[in-house]
Amino acid sequence: MTTKLETLEASLRAVLGEQIQDLTLALGELTLRVKPEDYLSVMRALRDHADLRFEELIDLCGVDYSTYGEGAWDGARFAVVSHLLSMTHNWRLRVRVFAVDDELPVLASLIDVWPSANWYEREAFDFFGILFEGHNDLRRILTDYGFIGHPFRKDFPVSGYVEMRYDPEQKRVIYQPVTIEPREIVPRVIREEHYGIK
Repeated sequence: MTTKLETLEASLRAVLGEQIQDLTLALGELTLRVKPEDYLSVMRALRDHADLRFEELIDLCGVDYSTYGEGAWDGARFAVVSHLLSMTHNWRLRVRVFAVDDELPVLASLIDVWPSANWYEREAFDFFGILFEGHNDLRRILTDYGFIGHPFRKDFPVSGYVEMRYDPEQKRVIYQPVTIEPREIVPRVIREEHYGIK
């Protein structure tokens, strides 16, 4: 008797064929990796093919792999990971695609496939600087419009580049270079032999 995941894996291999770069099963979940040039066509096939029918995009997020595996990562830096749901077949799938250029990561937008991708892609742009080709309203969504940089990138400083404060003399909000001195806090550890035992 085949399991639901085996059926899904067979359907994915039959429908997508050579477009599958990698298909892994771990912890009871399938992860499909595709090339950026196949990304849009694969996502349309995942939505439209009767054997797959992933009607819903549950989530889409950016990932910065630059320090993955304690710096041992040897692939592209930025990826987009999407989670899909098929209500017809009651199964889920994770799809991962890596952007080719680490300096200017660009991938196809999914808003024509799933309109819900709109806000997710704006978030990935805002936090990671991933551009989505074909997105009609790609602007910041959670940081200020004047924000400099992309705060979820691994090389973004914890304190940021600028700080915002209200200036009572100018009677307005102003931006200025960060005045916080970076420091490393080492927690004090107290080890008592019989701590908590009375």
